[in-house]
Formats: sequence, structure tokens, C-alpha cells
Amino acid sequence: MRTFRAPGRVNLIGEHTDYNDGFVMPAALDFSTWVKISPLEQRKLQIFSENFDEEIEVDLNDQNLVARDHWSDYPVGVAVVLERAGHRLRGARMQIRGEVPIGSGLSSSAAIEVATACALVANSRLKIDSRELALLCQRAENEFVGARVGIMDQFVSLFGQAHKALLLDCRSLEFRMLPLPDNVRLIICNTMVKHALASSAYNERRAQCEAGVEYMAKFLPNVTALRDVTTEQLEEHAHGLEDVVYRRCRHVITENARVLSAGDALERGDLERFGELMAASHRSLRDDYEVSSEELDLMVEIAQKIEGVYGARMTGGGFGGCTVNLVADTHGDGFQKRVSQEYERTTNRKPEIYICTAANGAEEVF
Repeated sequence: MRTFRAPGRVNLIGEHTDYNDGFVMPAALDFSTWVKISPLEQRKLQIFSENFDEEIEVDLNDQNLVARDHWSDYPVGVAVVLERAGHRLRGARMQIRGEVPIGSGLSSSAAIEVATACALVANSRLKIDSRELALLCQRAENEFVGARVGIMDQFVSLFGQAHKALLLDCRSLEFRMLPLPDNVRLIICNTMVKHALASSAYNERRAQCEAGVEYMAKFLPNVTALRDVTTEQLEEHAHGLEDVVYRRCRHVITENARVLSAGDALERGDLERFGELMAASHRSLRDDYEVSSEELDLMVEIAQKIEGVYGARMTGGGFGGCTVNLVADTHGDGFQKRVSQEYERTTNRKPEIYICTAANGAEEVF
């Protein structure tokens, strides 16, 4: 039996830029999904989830496997996509245990996809480049599960490094690792709220960005994504855009610039500047992209008043979920206590707060 792990992630800055061919800056977290795997003679997968205390079995020769809106869609989807890409899999028995909080916006889905992919590839003695593996895991979520996610989550789950953030160009998949100082913690605050309109609003914003690209391409023929538009070009041609489309475009374009500036700030060790950029990102997500919520705004406002906090903003798709906070390690416990008390007093909801460090990406552990 072999064991593999793959981490969840938090995005430090660069929200709703990945599907616009832009820049993101996630870090892998010290929460992982673990997959134990052993070979079977038959071409089938027996998959047991410790979290759901349930086992499913699928035939790898079955050409008609489809998603069932079930936890097993993620590992089965990875197997199906690997097979469709021409990678013949050996049968296996798998046991999955996830410690990434489900539904928290910390990408439990990418963690299970990547851990499954690494296990199946090793079990079948395949050789697949890590970039290709990230893209195959993304395809599993896009095509099998049916979620139109960008490449960020699977990529950082494979390529993350301890004590580092990863600045990723979502178009070229080029990346660089940036130092996260030892004396800061990534503290994630879960509002315990997820509003029902998140999925439809996400698709609506994608469509608005696409409308912005179509309009800008009339004036700038090289534009194929908002990544190709500067703030100056947007302002020059904004007169013909609907106000809401203009604001969506402005968020994406300015957010890409913030990610690059944040990368420079981390390389200089300038956490004050990094925090300012996080605050600007949150304002843009709240006002221009309109994906924040009362609970997220409250969580950020509470955090910004606490000593030792460099920066705070919502993270993930929005409409609830989590905030990410960059906090001096000497203030971590006090931060956790104060945010919990003030948030619960105002909302009558007890938040979950995770004090994290940036971790290594996927690996075989023993």
C-alpha cells in the first residue's frame, strides 16, 4: 500500500482573474487530503471515503460513467479523464481521508483530485508531467463534475512549497515562488455563510467579462482576454460599455496589476505594502465585482482594527465563505479570540478560524 497527500489552498490575492487569463497568488495549506492505494487485479476502482463512511465501486472499462452529484464524482472524474487522455489505469483499492474543510473555499475539491491523480499515476506506473497532471485534474472538475474552475487550485496543490506563495500566470502557466516570512501566519476566517446565488452570479460575471473582451477587441485587435487590457485602455474606451460591465472589467484589470505589485512587495519583504494591496483588492471585489457579503465585509472590518494584522480580504468566489488575513505570529492567538468574539456577537454565528502556514504541494508520504 502507498500513501499520497495533496493540500488545499488559500488565495492571497488575485480573485476572479484566473478565468480571465490573469495572475493569481495562492499558497498551499497545511490541510491535506490523503489517499492510500493498493493494486487490484480487476480493472475496477473500489473507493472508500473515511469522511462519508461510504464505499463505491466503478468499472474502469465502463465508457458511460457520469457524475452523480456525489463525493465520488471527484476521484471518479479524475480516473475517467486520465483514461480519456490515453493513460490506461490499473485497478485499485483506494481509501480517502480529507482534512480540508468542505465548502470553506479552501479547495477540498482540488485536494482530492490531485491526491487521487498522484495515487492512480503511481499505481499504474505512468509518467505524467506535473503541469499536464494539473490540467487533467482541472478537466475532471470542468468536464466531469461540471464546475468551470480555473487552473489555480490544482496547480498550487501540485507545485506549492512550504513558506512560499506561488505567483501564477494562468495563461502561460509560468510561475515564481515568493517568500512568506517565518514570523507571519495565514489566518483564515470562515464566516459559516454561503449564499445560494453564488453559482449563478459567478456565471453571470464570467459572461460580463466576456462581453467586455468582445467590446475592447473592436478597438484593440490583440485583446483575447481582460489580461490584455490596461487601465488606461479601459478608460479610453469605457464610454461604450454598460456601467456594470465596465466595473467588472475594472476589477479584473486592476486586480491583475495588484497581484504583480504584491509579488514585488513580498520579494522586498514589504508586508505593509502587501497589506495595502489586500485591502484594495477587497474594496474592488466589494464595489466593482460585487461578490462580497455583509458577513465578509464585517470580518474584514474587524480584522483591520486588530494589532499585528498586515492585511485582510475576502478570498475565493465570494457571497460568503472565508477571509484571508496576514498576521504577525505573535498576535495570532489574540487575533483569533477577538475576531471570534466580535463576529459572533454581531451575527450570532460562531466562525471557524484556521491558523495556517504555507505547505508543500502533493507528494508520496510513505
